[in-house]
Amino acid sequence: MKSPHDFIVIEGPLGVGKTTLAHSLSSSFNSDLLLEDADDNPFMERFYKEPQNVALQTQLFFLFQRAKQIEELKQSDMFQPVRVADFILEKDRLFAELTLDEEEFKLYDQVYHHLALDAPIPDLVIYLQAPVEVLLKRVAKRGRRYEQPMSGEYLQRLNEAYTRFFYNYNASPLLIVNAAEIDFADNEEDYQMILDYVCQIKSGRHYLNPSQVTI
Repeated sequence: MKSPHDFIVIEGPLGVGKTTLAHSLSSSFNSDLLLEDADDNPFMERFYKEPQNVALQTQLFFLFQRAKQIEELKQSDMFQPVRVADFILEKDRLFAELTLDEEEFKLYDQVYHHLALDAPIPDLVIYLQAPVEVLLKRVAKRGRRYEQPMSGEYLQRLNEAYTRFFYNYNASPLLIVNAAEIDFADNEEDYQMILDYVCQIKSGRHYLNPSQVTI
């Protein structure tokens, strides 16, 4: 299946289904897949237990990881393949502002600007939303040991940060999806619904709610 977009990004809070949807879209479009790999971050388990002690290390690891992925992405541009990613570069600052204290964020910001990251702009961003109680259930279900101490209060703050970020986002066409009752992994109708939307969108801001499907 031919994709109408060269670069698609899926974003949203932990447990909302970003990576599952990214895998599915990549398979449908036979595209390259770029994934955020939290399992590679050696600070993750400590972060959820004692965030005040390792927040800076956790964020810097992710920042360098993304810088490496972006550089590899830019170097492969000569082939111009379709790409699907489960992260947008700007989300790194979103998490940093949420988890770092004032002095730590100043240091993080210096590193961020020193790297002079020039990420390609997505042709489409899909922002998945779900309430905290749904996210907690999905995080528990996927069973990553280091995520189990995660609190509902942290996820609520994260949800609010994403809402603020995408309220002002206008760099790319944006599809906002209520993913609270959507099952991309096991319900083919749910996946086909969002795939149809992805293929139709060319510009602007759009909303997808399973109980009220309009575009």
